[in-house]
Amino acid sequence: MTFEENVKRLEEILKQMESGKPTLEEMNKMFLEACELSKTSYEMLNESKGKITVLRQEIEKLTEKPL
Repeated sequence: MTFEENVKRLEEILKQMESGKPTLEEMNKMFLEACELSKTSYEMLNESKGKITVLRQEIEKLTEKPL
């Protein structure tokens, strides 16, 4: 799943849980799914942050060199 898909699914889970309709067991399953989605999303953000940091460093190296 993409980051955007994870966020959309998290929003769906939140709406379902807030509705008060799911049983306790269903809410537990949704909570576990939400935890996994959150973990995956966090990892995706960290990976993107790392890539951006590397690109910034490369850009800085290029701009430090005289033309």
